[in-house]
Amino acid sequence: MAPRQAPTIRQRRFGTELRRLREAAGLSAPKAADLLGTDRTTISNVEAGRFGISEERLRRLASIYECGDPTLVDALASMTGGRKAGWWDEYRGKIPPDFLDVSELEHYASGLRTLQTAHLPGIFQTEDHARALFDLFMPALPRLEIELRIAQRMARRAVIAAPRSVPYKGLIHESALRMQVGGRKVAKTQLHQLLEESERPNVTLLVIPFASGGFPMAGDSVMYAAGASHHLDTVQVDSPIGAVYFDSPTQLVNFGARLDAVEQVALTPSQSRDLILGIAGDL
Repeated sequence: MAPRQAPTIRQRRFGTELRRLREAAGLSAPKAADLLGTDRTTISNVEAGRFGISEERLRRLASIYECGDPTLVDALASMTGGRKAGWWDEYRGKIPPDFLDVSELEHYASGLRTLQTAHLPGIFQTEDHARALFDLFMPALPRLEIELRIAQRMARRAVIAAPRSVPYKGLIHESALRMQVGGRKVAKTQLHQLLEESERPNVTLLVIPFASGGFPMAGDSVMYAAGASHHLDTVQVDSPIGAVYFDSPTQLVNFGARLDAVEQVALTPSQSRDLILGIAGDL
């Protein structure tokens, strides 16, 4: 089996969790390989996300590691075998892989919670808003790549629409709402799009008003993607050099607590819609 040249975030996440289970069991990679009947290189490649394994082998490893969490084992089992291509794979090699990893995370998440302080959530952006953002890139992006990025961003909305309807909670700072990206007309249409999306039963949008003052992670762009097991939760944070991912138990607890703290200073869903409507009315 040839190793994967560029494992996706989901493939790396699978391997990371297997490594944690092995280390929790106090086993070295060579010992785990002996017990599984394979070689150390295979274990190392699986843990790095470069190799996949069958569900049967995964369950054998879970037994070897004495994992007593059947929910986690079943969640890991669902990630084994041949990888099914997702809709985002048609963009592979055409736009940056970070965009595709975000789509994959969203697709397999059991719930999503985001924080946006400078931009509006990509999953709710209109085509014109997204195009205006990509037009700001320096150096300028090729027109074809801009249109591919927009198409991929629009397709992400399927995760919150029926029949999937993944629970989504978005925290948006007032500054992002008032930024007239693309001009007044584009901004007004975008705000009405947000209002429409907030009416979905699985979507909750909470605005952080200027009056709230400071709050944890101010200035950050954060996505907390809940996994089928809480052990498989993943946090993605935007940075100037690309997406950064966090998945250690301590990091997950800390990010969850910070997002909880931000929610405490946000407006209620009703108050948030009123503020969005008011800002749109001023345009």
